[in-house]
Amino acid sequence: MAVALKENVPIRGMEAVAERPDGTRVPFIPYPTPIHDASGALVGAVNMLVDITGRKRAEEHQSVLIRELHHRIKNTLATVQAIMESTARSSPTTDDFRTAFSGRIQSLANAHSILTDAVYQAVPLKDLLRAELNAHDEGAARRVTLTGPDVSISSDITVPLSMAVHELSTNAAKHGALSVPAGTVEVIWSVQIEAGGNTLVIQWIERDGPPVAPPARRGFGSKLLEHLLTSQVGGQTTLEYKPEGLYARIVIPLQLKALSL
Repeated sequence: MAVALKENVPIRGMEAVAERPDGTRVPFIPYPTPIHDASGALVGAVNMLVDITGRKRAEEHQSVLIRELHHRIKNTLATVQAIMESTARSSPTTDDFRTAFSGRIQSLANAHSILTDAVYQAVPLKDLLRAELNAHDEGAARRVTLTGPDVSISSDITVPLSMAVHELSTNAAKHGALSVPAGTVEVIWSVQIEAGGNTLVIQWIERDGPPVAPPARRGFGSKLLEHLLTSQVGGQTTLEYKPEGLYARIVIPLQLKALSL
């Protein structure tokens, strides 16, 4: 105010915080402004306090989003590095590596695209499954069926689960039920509500494919299925090589905020 009066110019003050009588605190910017009479003579000044609560909230939200972006990029790069190294170890030829690695990176890209479009960073489980399986379905043939309640999963679950579904669908297309015209895949999910928390249970059921037997060696896909969800979200994956087709059971603990029924 003193500077505005001395220099006879409006002044933009520093950001500050005012406390109301009820104790609430309000961020503001002061704008001391000289007042002149009809002849132009300086007669005083008025100090306007502009409430910037909305702007400060937007800045805080943006800061949270930037930290989340940095965290997600760091995790994604670490995942890409791990996938590259493991795929290289399990690929006998360069072409095999290129095909497997490209498919897994595309699965990561699909998961992040779904997250980008999702509201509040929660993804409908059915959308995630469709993103991976629609390419294998044949319309009226109904080779892929999805059955379960409307469940939305949080961002920390979306990426590892998408990778797991990608491995299952890729294996089905190469060696399992989706490798022959009559084969089918059914995915059934449910939510178990218990006192200790909610659990998402997903069943992957293959039928009418080639005869199934346990593999002679465990490749990267099997290792990823068995360990990825366990290490990243505390889940558990069980694989059963039944004669009629592969059966997989995925169990993932859910937080209440990740569930929408």
